[in-house]
Amino acid sequence: MKTQGKVIGIIANLVMVEAYGPVSQNEICYIETGGTRLMAEVIKVVEGRAYVQVFESTRGLKLSSDVEFQGHMLEATLGPGMLSKNFDGLQNDLDKMTGIFLKRGEYTPALDDDVDWDFIPLAKVGDNVKGGDWIGEVKENWINHKIMIPFKLTDNFTITFIVGKGKYKITDTIAKLEDIQGNIIDITMQQKWPVKLPIRAYQDKIRPFKLLETGVRTIDTLNPIVEGGTGFIPGPFGCGKTVLQHAISRHAEADLIVIAACGERANEVVELFKEFPELDDPRTGRKLIERTTIVCNTSNMPVAAREASVYTAMTICEYYRSMGLKVLLLADSTSRWAQALREMSNRMEELPGPDAFPMDLPAIISNFYARAGFVILNNEQTGSITFIGTVSPAGGNLKEPVTESTKKAARAFYALSQNRSDSKRYPAIDPIDSYSKYLEYSEVHEYLAKNVSENWLELVYKAKDILLRGKEAYEQINILGDDGVPLEYHEKYWKSEIIDFVILQQDAFDEVDQSTPMQRQKYMLEKVLSITDMKFKFDSFEDVGLYFKRIINQFKQMNYSEYESENYKKYQNELENVLQERKID
Repeated sequence: MKTQGKVIGIIANLVMVEAYGPVSQNEICYIETGGTRLMAEVIKVVEGRAYVQVFESTRGLKLSSDVEFQGHMLEATLGPGMLSKNFDGLQNDLDKMTGIFLKRGEYTPALDDDVDWDFIPLAKVGDNVKGGDWIGEVKENWINHKIMIPFKLTDNFTITFIVGKGKYKITDTIAKLEDIQGNIIDITMQQKWPVKLPIRAYQDKIRPFKLLETGVRTIDTLNPIVEGGTGFIPGPFGCGKTVLQHAISRHAEADLIVIAACGERANEVVELFKEFPELDDPRTGRKLIERTTIVCNTSNMPVAAREASVYTAMTICEYYRSMGLKVLLLADSTSRWAQALREMSNRMEELPGPDAFPMDLPAIISNFYARAGFVILNNEQTGSITFIGTVSPAGGNLKEPVTESTKKAARAFYALSQNRSDSKRYPAIDPIDSYSKYLEYSEVHEYLAKNVSENWLELVYKAKDILLRGKEAYEQINILGDDGVPLEYHEKYWKSEIIDFVILQQDAFDEVDQSTPMQRQKYMLEKVLSITDMKFKFDSFEDVGLYFKRIINQFKQMNYSEYESENYKKYQNELENVLQERKID
């Protein structure tokens, strides 16, 4: 019997309900208003009163409206057919919505139950299984989508029946399980899981160690992120966060992409829906949307839906990770998610923290980031979720609470700089303020030494040092004037500019330069650092700038040429000739 209730108070999206029975934290309920059912989630229970956040507009909602509690948390429906879909935060299929504008109280099924899937069994009668074990697979776009024992079944079960190879719908019974009490459980190709709870259908979660190549040089070379790692990109509006995320989604070494647009402006989300189906996927040669799922809630939608979108997206990622896939989750922007938490906290009159955000904001963000990671599954296969979020601090203030809280949770920090953006140095990641704590991991050291270069870390730290010394020299030149400092200051500055122009800056719209393989990045860094070690003869500071601009130009031409092509070798030779002009042996 479902618990009933009545509305006794309304503050925007926060509704107080008098419950006539047991109610649980995070339980879902429906509120009746004018023939429409509004979905809501319990966020606080005090004696017989439940505080619920409504996922829809509460305009027109009246006191004494009927409420029905469902006895379960907000759940994601998981199964074949999620790729290429556009969901909202409640996992409604947006493409099935009627009309141009979203209608309040309209909910659509996440998966298509009328599609036939070619099922291939991977298990047999008599096998012992538990939650997360693979019992079959179907082809979803280009991946082998594993059909798994529902994650809720944590005990051991025996397969008493499994269908043979053939076409089945996601609602068809494909297997039967028997528990130790002799109870029989029917298994279909779909299952449900509460989005606020992490899926733990694996035997171990280890420290990530494999470099995740993104093709973005300033990330891969200076501050790498690893497969199963976490990173975030803070920066003011207009600094290129979205373009950078799109570049990473196209070229990162991931099997699947999940994009959580948790509070983007509506026009940005529309661009996302229009652009992704048109983008070519360099990994598969097909369309990028075929290995992408989009979960979106715009910033003008109710705050509760914004919060739900990030959890729904992460749950979908965990589901695919349990298949042994490398999943990349991109969230834009988690600031709007945090603002949603702030609004609900304020309406509940909780004790505010810094800038009126909830006191437990750091814990909420840390718990969410902790759901990413590199896991060893029950069958010894591995899977991973790499999570990169963006933060939009007001006025570019990197000391505000959301940025500070995220810094504690994420291991890689890519600070976008307004100055770099204004001077068109894209991607506008500040090489000095940014960092990757993965460079401190001994497992990452071993991986880089084995797969990139034995002295790779030494080269990376050397490049960072040159950039720092170049910035110091530039500040001295600015204060004292061009002719007020020794020539070596100009040389230090221009040597750091070579690293900046050649490695840090990248053209996202050029077919060659938009993504750089690690082998080419290795060559470029070694070549650039060999030039910074050289000694040159100059007569004046004007000579320094003009000469290094010529070197940078040759490198730029190389960046736009296919690696080791005729054109590439031509510019390589021209570079050597330029170097010989002023080089001191």
